Amino acid sequence: MSVGISIKHGVKKYGAKTVIPDLSLNIRNGELFTLLGPSGCGKTTLLRMLAGFNSIEGGEFYFNDKMINEMDPGKRNIGMVFQNYAIFPNMTVRKNVEFGLKQKKVPKDEMRKEAEKFLKIVHVDQYADSMPDQLSGGQQQRVALARALVIRPDVLLMDEPLSNLDAKLRVEMRTVIKALQREVGITTVYVTHDQEEAMAISDRIAVMKDGVIRHCGNPKNIYQRPADLFVATFIGKSNLLKAKLKMIEGQCYLEFLNGYQVPFENILSNEQKDRDIIVAARPEELLVSPVESESVQDGIRAVIKDSVFLGLNTHYFVKLETGEEAEIIQESKIDSIIPQGSDVILKINTHKANVFDEETSLSIMTGVQSSVGLQDGEGA
Repeated sequence: MSVGISIKHGVKKYGAKTVIPDLSLNIRNGELFTLLGPSGCGKTTLLRMLAGFNSIEGGEFYFNDKMINEMDPGKRNIGMVFQNYAIFPNMTVRKNVEFGLKQKKVPKDEMRKEAEKFLKIVHVDQYADSMPDQLSGGQQQRVALARALVIRPDVLLMDEPLSNLDAKLRVEMRTVIKALQREVGITTVYVTHDQEEAMAISDRIAVMKDGVIRHCGNPKNIYQRPADLFVATFIGKSNLLKAKLKMIEGQCYLEFLNGYQVPFENILSNEQKDRDIIVAARPEELLVSPVESESVQDGIRAVIKDSVFLGLNTHYFVKLETGEEAEIIQESKIDSIIPQGSDVILKINTHKANVFDEETSLSIMTGVQSSVGLQDGEGA
């Protein structure tokens, strides 16, 4: 049986050091929820608190309506998958998967039947009688998944499960994990520092920094309308440009350091005032065009410092007349790539760029949906 998870004002301390100061979060029954953030942000600590491997210094942790703060880890009915697989090297694949069932004293015939079922689900049934050292990293991780799921846990906890695999296997295994989670329908909490991995598999993501959830929502909203500058730069790439928000005859304008002004919608009504801002534009949200020598063009002048052709797209690295630098992704043209040293004009896609207050680093835009609760609009 799958469960919903609720954390109310969770606190974690190591001596005098507070790692998680006050964290509240609801994870829906059956969803694949990812804790994402840099090393040391508290994501694995939080996962281990759910597992019962770390003590809880404050707050309340629930599986459905059952508080688990003091519950023994063995009674929480969780499955765990670690980055180092943690499968027993002296046991066959089948015996590894049967291990949890054996601990629960499941009858031998039923134990074998269940193990075979889950080995087939993860597509390693042909290796049932093999030893772990005969399997690839990806196959070993599939065995670890089968062993975690065969006990039919209420919650599946996954701690950086793909970090030891090569790039190609990581992409393959994240597809396997997503499909498997959908098939089994188990509430899954997944920890990673890899933002692309999180975007690819998650129903929702909590972006963490210093033990605090900075943005919680679905991948699309977090990418398109990040709640603050940290989220904007951690999820994908963003070019950060200094500017001013100007109010001219009741209309919001962005004014860049070179004086380039462009009208801008979607600023919160209570934030519409003259102020210093940071404009975050994804590489695909900056538009580049050649300088027309016969006319003055409105935009930010820049020089192409380098380019990288990657088939469908070409990445340009430019130095702006403001002294700032930026990366631009543009669809590759059949006839040419803009040569290094060329003068160009940059304009900004005002429908997609994001604006943050320079002092607080918080978004001042409409459309930001961030909620750790269930009464959301953060994107089911």
